[in-house]
Amino acid sequence: QVQLVESGGGLVQAGGSLRLSCAASTRTTSVYDMGWFRQAPGKERETVAAVSRSGDTTYYADSVKGRFTISRDNAKNTVYLQMNSLKQEDTAVYYCAGTRRVGYTISESRRYDYWGQGTQVTVSS
Repeated sequence: QVQLVESGGGLVQAGGSLRLSCAASTRTTSVYDMGWFRQAPGKERETVAAVSRSGDTTYYADSVKGRFTISRDNAKNTVYLQMNSLKQEDTAVYYCAGTRRVGYTISESRRYDYWGQGTQVTVSS
């Protein structure tokens, strides 16, 4: 079982950047698919980005394509979400999650079993 801890959230002006980090308690490379998800008040949870356990496959929501980048640092057991050109609609609690399940697409949040506590991202005008 893996434990995940997010960091890097905060308040930023529109057009700015943030980098979220997700530190895992164990090796995730080749073991866990990893994803970033977000939930804004009154809205459903949304898959923002995901990366396969091999690192060969990534997924991005249409709303963040070209602005966000997911990456893995295998040596540090850490997954990052680089967020550029932030918009007010990116305001949400961002969660990191991992799964060892197979047979699903990496964008499906219901297949993720291990979740971090979340980190707040607020984008001001």
